[in-house]
Amino acid sequence: MAPVRVRFCPSPTGNPHVGLVRTALFNWAFARHHQGTLVFRIEDTDAARDSEESYGQLLDSMRWLGLDWDEGPETGGPHAPYRQSERMDLYKDVAEKLQAAGHAYSCYCTTEELDARRDAARAAGKPSGYDGHCRDLSEEQKAAYEAEGRTSIVRFRMPDEAITFTDLVRGDITVQPENVPDFGIVRANGAPLYTLVNPVDDALMEITHVLRGEDLLSSTPRQIALYRALIELGIAKDTPAFGHLPYVMGEGNKKLSKRDPQASLNLYRERGFLPEGLINYLSLLGWSIAEDRDIFGRDELVAAFDIADVNANPARFDLKKAEHINAEHLRMLDVKTFTEACGPWLKAPFAPWAPEAFDAEQFAEIAPHAQTRVTVLSDITANVDFLFLDEPVEDEASWAKAMKAGSDALLVTARAELTAAEWNAEALKTAVLTAGEKHGLKLGKAQAPVRVAVTGRTVGLPLFESLEILGREKTIARIDAALAKLAA
Repeated sequence: MAPVRVRFCPSPTGNPHVGLVRTALFNWAFARHHQGTLVFRIEDTDAARDSEESYGQLLDSMRWLGLDWDEGPETGGPHAPYRQSERMDLYKDVAEKLQAAGHAYSCYCTTEELDARRDAARAAGKPSGYDGHCRDLSEEQKAAYEAEGRTSIVRFRMPDEAITFTDLVRGDITVQPENVPDFGIVRANGAPLYTLVNPVDDALMEITHVLRGEDLLSSTPRQIALYRALIELGIAKDTPAFGHLPYVMGEGNKKLSKRDPQASLNLYRERGFLPEGLINYLSLLGWSIAEDRDIFGRDELVAAFDIADVNANPARFDLKKAEHINAEHLRMLDVKTFTEACGPWLKAPFAPWAPEAFDAEQFAEIAPHAQTRVTVLSDITANVDFLFLDEPVEDEASWAKAMKAGSDALLVTARAELTAAEWNAEALKTAVLTAGEKHGLKLGKAQAPVRVAVTGRTVGLPLFESLEILGREKTIARIDAALAKLAA
């Protein structure tokens, strides 16, 4: 088999979304599994929609995820340039060669004429695609149209035969000629269309496997026919193998679109997903490493990835599962790496405390306990804010839930026991347990008012380790503040 060459070729429009990233990931994993080449190509021929900001985000997202490319922007390679906007002369040359060889032709039909003929075909129960009206115009007919002031597009001439190919995900597919009419490859203004530039770039860059979304499956017979023409002209060497990846579904039974809130890759970066956790989850959208295993690293993904194992059925995006998998990857970090990863969420604009209030030593002490609790890195801020704020966060719902009748008396007893205790987690647990027993309460009930008094919340990190790190003076002061509030 020839060395594997795959490509990831997004358009720089809007923010990167998870469906796009899943496609990039599968191409990357396929290339790395086969010790092949990943070509990163930018399809930026739509000046009205493309933006440099989006282009920068694409590159930054790939780098953040660790999906390195072998040829492309900033890397270069033997088939540069890798932005379609810089390859226009190539497309013009190929289009002219296709026309000269009879594989393409000028079409002068107006939009109104096309619409009328399509409506008539539908009414007659026939296919409503282009009917080949301009396929065999004489030079005199062309001249007459041009004399009328008509402009023309360039259409590719589809063969009058069925096209069969083997999809790497879906198996053998046959499409009849009436379902794939001649299609445009160059606009009237001379601008090349996606239907031309994409296959031409794949041919010139010697792409061996095209792994892309299911939504592009209908265009594959057209590309195969175009490839045959390019091979005849000596522009392409071979037709690549095609594999169409399953849809990523969102809520209900709808394809996850760019407009869905959970589709944006930036959302997961901002929330503090690890690249390893997100890659692990996205690889499960249509593929699995084993029936009973969901957690694995990128090296294991590369070693196991086989395009033949990709499931053709739609894959549903499950945020809860994504969070669970990310949490497992957080647990696998050594404490030092976890502590460093939390850094951005321990300062402005995420941290509600003054910069000078942050104590790195205290955070280092609490980090191992936090690591077992957080789902994403941004969770760390609310979990440790009690250490660095002058007063605990006011959470009236937590206060109402924990401060029942008799909580003031319990807090008075707990204060006395805590004041007398040695200041370590085990001794503090015994102190609160003893206070609870004096009021006929088990530990769970007894510690709730203490937790809310000290941290402001009913749920958080292990209480007694938290009290130990917070210190005796602040702990007692916060219980006193809670007693004053209860008295008021």
